[in-house]
Amino acid sequence: MLGEIKKVQLRKIWKNEAYDFTPWLAENLEQIGDAIGLELEFDSKEVSVGPFSADILAKDTGTDKFVVIENQLEKTNHDHLGKCITYASVLDASAVIWIASKFTDQHKKALDWLNDHTSDEIGFYGIKVELWQIDNSQPAVRFNVVSEPNIAVRQATKRKEQGELSETRKTQFEFWTAFREKLENSGKIRSLQTPRPQYWFDIALGKSGIHLSNTFNTDRNEIGARVYIHNKKVDEWLPYFESKKDIIESKIGSELTWNPNPNNKDKVITLTKHFKLENKENWKEAINWLAENSIKFKETFAKIIKEKTA
Repeated sequence: MLGEIKKVQLRKIWKNEAYDFTPWLAENLEQIGDAIGLELEFDSKEVSVGPFSADILAKDTGTDKFVVIENQLEKTNHDHLGKCITYASVLDASAVIWIASKFTDQHKKALDWLNDHTSDEIGFYGIKVELWQIDNSQPAVRFNVVSEPNIAVRQATKRKEQGELSETRKTQFEFWTAFREKLENSGKIRSLQTPRPQYWFDIALGKSGIHLSNTFNTDRNEIGARVYIHNKKVDEWLPYFESKKDIIESKIGSELTWNPNPNNKDKVITLTKHFKLENKENWKEAINWLAENSIKFKETFAKIIKEKTA
């Protein structure tokens, strides 16, 4: 016998937007991040912006930039659209997430227009929130993304504006595109950045100021996985990681290089390997190695970070 799926009114669970809905969202940022492919870390609630206040301010742990979250228990309106744009500009956010029970066609088109006419330094996300239950079970939340940046269009526009890429940058873009596809197919890492023509590819570890930064160096024929620690986090986090060195290296299955450039303010923990990268026939092996170790780094360091912050 099958159960009956039915929709639940949002205000049956969250009576008040400010006192019930916003706090729940702040405690469940992981679900929001999963819906749009970002790893979010809570920063603060009700952040003052002139005479107004942003519902939630979070950080994208992959970029360490601010993300504004504005929420409604009702359908979208012009007031909240204006607030989203205002908060994004004043707080210099890299993303705005607008959550509502229903998006009008006009407001969806407004978000689509903003995404099509702004740079890749800012993204606008519209998320419709719903509650569903089977028979008399506990209601479950479903986040439906109704608007988000069109990455392919943005990349094409940027390349057109910048002109033709150099051979090195073309190679970097091609390598990271294949690498991202490999990771995506593995299903092991849920939030992956857009490939760019640069020598690094970052992966969030769930903590702002610390991330996994993979490298692709054609001059040295070397690729690597490295944990990158911003200088403001070094005093707290490098000693902590070093205290877990045996556990970390056991989980990853390799000896790592710890702080290879002691004079640098930012610190790294690395694992590298040489491949003949000028020959693209070697890329499959290189990508397999880097993807495998990226997953190990991600799982190991994310767990250890979570243990410290729990």
